[in-house]
Amino acid sequence: MLKSIEFRSGGQNVKLRLARSLVLALLGSTFLLPLAQPVAAFELFGIKLWGASDEDDADIVDPLRYAVTINAPDADKDLNKKLEAASALKSDEDRPVSGSLGLLTKARGDREQLVAALYADARYEGVVNVTIAGQPIDDLPPDAEFKGPQPIPVVVDVVPGPKFTLGDIRLEGDAAGLASADFGLIAGGEAGSGAILKAEGLIVRALKEEGRPLARITDREIVADHNTTTLDVTLTVAAGPVAGYGDTTVEGTEQVDREFTEYMTGLKRGARYSPEEIDEARDRLLGLEVFNSVTLREAGQLDAERNIPIGVEVSERKPRYFGIGGTVSNTEGLGLEGYWGHRNLFGRAEKLRIDGSISGIGSNDISKLNYNAGIMFEKPGVVGPASKFFANLKTVYEHPDAYDRFSVKGGAGLSYELTKYQTVSAELSLDYSKITDSFGKKEFLIASVPLQYVYDTRDNQLNPTRGFRALAFAEPSYDIENSNAFVKLKGEGSAYYSLTDSGKFVLAGRAAIGSILGASVDDIPADRRFYSGGGGSVRGYAYQGIGPKDINNKPTGGLSYFETSAEMRVAVTDTIGIVPFIDAGTVSTRKFPDFSDVKVGAGIGVRYLTPFGPLRVDAAVPLNRDPGDPRFGIYAGIGQAF
Repeated sequence: MLKSIEFRSGGQNVKLRLARSLVLALLGSTFLLPLAQPVAAFELFGIKLWGASDEDDADIVDPLRYAVTINAPDADKDLNKKLEAASALKSDEDRPVSGSLGLLTKARGDREQLVAALYADARYEGVVNVTIAGQPIDDLPPDAEFKGPQPIPVVVDVVPGPKFTLGDIRLEGDAAGLASADFGLIAGGEAGSGAILKAEGLIVRALKEEGRPLARITDREIVADHNTTTLDVTLTVAAGPVAGYGDTTVEGTEQVDREFTEYMTGLKRGARYSPEEIDEARDRLLGLEVFNSVTLREAGQLDAERNIPIGVEVSERKPRYFGIGGTVSNTEGLGLEGYWGHRNLFGRAEKLRIDGSISGIGSNDISKLNYNAGIMFEKPGVVGPASKFFANLKTVYEHPDAYDRFSVKGGAGLSYELTKYQTVSAELSLDYSKITDSFGKKEFLIASVPLQYVYDTRDNQLNPTRGFRALAFAEPSYDIENSNAFVKLKGEGSAYYSLTDSGKFVLAGRAAIGSILGASVDDIPADRRFYSGGGGSVRGYAYQGIGPKDINNKPTGGLSYFETSAEMRVAVTDTIGIVPFIDAGTVSTRKFPDFSDVKVGAGIGVRYLTPFGPLRVDAAVPLNRDPGDPRFGIYAGIGQAF
């Protein structure tokens, strides 16, 4: 436990009472996270979406308004942003405090947070002075009254001081055999409190990965040398014994079965403890989508059998949900969809979802509207916690440019998480359809076995900034009605690379390739052939507008395709982004793409980040358009393009 920070000056050691601020910096890293900037209240149909309103302030006793100014003339732009983010006075400036005592309390707490922010920037000699109405807060009595016109002026003066680097680093106790450099602690390197905090976490994690659940930092000694502006760090670590899992207890369940929740953790009593398995158990429980929050905690000591008990705390989500959504495009028209679902049908996280949609709204021919409806059921944990059974039934009546189709399709299958990043699935499917296309009118009854493998390391599925995703798909099929056999193969890959630590600039790329083997184009149902073009494909072209066409210029689809895209996702603000992009694609009647007619589209998009994913608007033009291709395309929807 840190009791103080020690400064060396002129050969003497002087201990300064800055412990509380340093503890805030080292143990409470929340100041590193940007706080919300002041915004006006925003309400829609009487529902407040964000911000404060006068009604919110009505319950504040003796409301007192203030205006804060932060002066840090010697700080660079980056440090100024960190100081403003750490200041509760600044972030809450639009809301009054409760009287003079509330303002004084807030100002004193703000000073500690700002000192902690300086420590996070490795400035261990920084000084923060706060005045209220021209008076230093240290000179004010506890019952000080601030009268006069509001807002009351609050001035924060910050002298950052020099930036420190790491000096002598020692790991003691059970960490004595570890190399500090492996955890980011290097002489002459980053000395900010965040770097020290991160190193501590990595050291403890490394010992826990040896199966030692009680590993912890037992002592921390930090000495700042004024003459050399270096920070000496000594960390003492106790590893604790190797242990297995003890009893797993669950708290917080109401409608979800408690024993099922324990089973889905996958933590077997007596098996060797692993922090990675603890993380996977938490992710698996959250993946059930029945819990708002999941916390797994190891007990503070081993049980009588020398195992570590695990406590699981959960809070449940509402089981029922519904929603509506839509897309719009100048080439594809308006689409609307709605859905209703239940997350916990029988008490063990069984999912039932019913959805339907209509698209093509805005076309001249109302008979060409597209409809679909479906029902889906999922049951997790059927053959182990990592497994999931699923079944679905879907009917479609659609009229894209390439064909008219009515279809009823049902299937059932099983998916299994091999690891945190790898998932496989297999399904048995039966599809009856009536299709009219360039080759005439035909009926199909197709039995198939879709097989899929996914490797996904993305840091965020809705808005990834790093990692990659790879998919391999194979679907052996047999057309019972027409006695044809064929197999559809497809591979996709996408990668994301952040050019900055903040994720402000993200380079994203995608490539996909596919082939159908075993039958000719006219023997393959039109909806199973490959097409390209549109908002989720090659932007700038019409939906299904790339590839072979008949004498009436209608798409026929092909037996193979290739697509690729590149985007630069630039965050202009915390919520607004711009995305320049380029897409390319080709479709061929041959079994493998011949790349003889690759179509390219380019454009720029705008993103608005929301908790449920980015809202997307893209505008693109075809760079090598054919007669009949649109001159531009505008697409709107939810989520990134890939």
